[in-house]
Amino acid sequence: MLIIDLPDENATAMLAARLAAVARPGDVIALRGELGAGKTSFARAFISARGGGEAVPSPTFTLVQTYELPDGTVWHFDLYRLRTAEEAWELGIEDAFCDGIALIEWPERLGPLLPARRLLVALDLAATPDRRRATLIGGGDWAVRLAGIRAETASG
Repeated sequence: MLIIDLPDENATAMLAARLAAVARPGDVIALRGELGAGKTSFARAFISARGGGEAVPSPTFTLVQTYELPDGTVWHFDLYRLRTAEEAWELGIEDAFCDGIALIEWPERLGPLLPARRLLVALDLAATPDRRRATLIGGGDWAVRLAGIRAETASG
């Protein structure tokens, strides 16, 4: 587990860029947090850091947006409006889990369909609306990759 204070939106974007640099096809990144916690801002910064030059709208109404980027496809899911976990199959989530990088807002809506080998990024609002805290918990080989993020964070 890694806990990082995020004093402003720029710090959130920097964390997203660090994670984007170590993410690989097949990765699942679960973005948990209340409304306004910064999940979509994190996803925008992540996609931008992976080479996405286009606008990154919130997929609140479409439920999923895909971005064909130089290093592979990033799937951005917003599952807030999902009624059942099984509806995720209709969104192509299986393809995202196999071949792409899946950024999933409201991952708890997937229930048992959410892979154990995921990285959980829990964004919590702190004392002010701009200040957040990120708690990162990684399954699979994420523990090794988070050690590198921890070292970067400690050094500056």
